[in-house]
Amino acid sequence: MPKYQELPELAKKKESEWIKFFATNKKKIEGMDLIIHNFHNISSSKINCLECANCCRSLGPRITDKDVERIAKELRLSSVDVIKKYLRTDEDGDMVFKSMPCPFLGTDNYCAIYDFRPKACKEYPHTDRKKFFQLYKLSVKNAYTCPIVFDVMESIKNYKLKS
Repeated sequence: MPKYQELPELAKKKESEWIKFFATNKKKIEGMDLIIHNFHNISSSKINCLECANCCRSLGPRITDKDVERIAKELRLSSVDVIKKYLRTDEDGDMVFKSMPCPFLGTDNYCAIYDFRPKACKEYPHTDRKKFFQLYKLSVKNAYTCPIVFDVMESIKNYKLKS
């Protein structure tokens, strides 16, 4: 299992293989959700996210209005204050954290608002989502950050597909 520090270099070496594999096998991958979810479960059981937290250090999730409301309630602040203190609007018009790492990431890699974290954080790394094939290209990108995604991508590529 690769360490998060090694991922950018390893993923760069594997990216063209993953893209080629998807282009050749897209229709087969469409029906593989249960298999991919199994790969996700296996990979997740081998990786302790608290030892990594690379996603929290480097990826800026899109923050929705509902996320702001939940965070505000947890922090006992107004939504306006949460936006002012922690968020900015990015070039796509989405709300994201002003700075990375995430302002709620502790030195122990625990999230200070874990039960109230943004939806994008709850759903990450997306390798257990339905219709995974729709997120395949995003997963290639996420493999540069997350060891679980890297491992799932390798498992998919190495899986013996039925004709």
